[in-house]
Amino acid sequence: MLNWCLLACYYVLCNTVKFVNKQHLPTDRPIIFVANHQSMFDIPPLIFFLRKHHAKFISKIELAKGIPSISFNLRHGGAANIDRKDPKQSIAEILKLANNMKTKNWSAFIFPEGTRAKTGKIKPFNVGGISTVLKKVSNVLVVPIAINHSWQMVRYGFFPLNTFTHMSWEVLPPIEPAGLTGEEVVAQVEARIREKINTDATGSNS
Repeated sequence: MLNWCLLACYYVLCNTVKFVNKQHLPTDRPIIFVANHQSMFDIPPLIFFLRKHHAKFISKIELAKGIPSISFNLRHGGAANIDRKDPKQSIAEILKLANNMKTKNWSAFIFPEGTRAKTGKIKPFNVGGISTVLKKVSNVLVVPIAINHSWQMVRYGFFPLNTFTHMSWEVLPPIEPAGLTGEEVVAQVEARIREKINTDATGSNS
């Protein structure tokens, strides 16, 4: 309900959300949803439209305090809140999430760029968190998601939020990671997301 209300706020600002999911994703195995990251407004559509997968976030520990409702969820909802200055703590948090994915059939959202791409230009993807989950959860499926134009909603900062922004989320074909290294999986995910975003950009300019 919270994320439905947050999505409604997008439309109050005359922004639009296009969420495309043509994939027939399983609900009987854990999934790593891997997306590019443009703004904090990437998150509510992911949670709302993929809610049946019970996905948890790998997020920086700073977000676990100070943000109404969101911080509470990160602290108590099963997320992996990592301290990027403490590698041991980060690995322990991701391993705890991976164990829950294996035993409780949870899924996870990961933004492998590490920080938001504030102009929409994709940054190189990091392998670490994804590779750790792949090693721990043998039956996991990897699903790329391409997010486009959400950065424009905050191009002037959080006040004022931008209006008349057409944002899109598209679930891309899944990747079976069996037999692939973490580096190979992440390279495939990054290539698919870059291709989709570049295609959309070319189409909008034509």
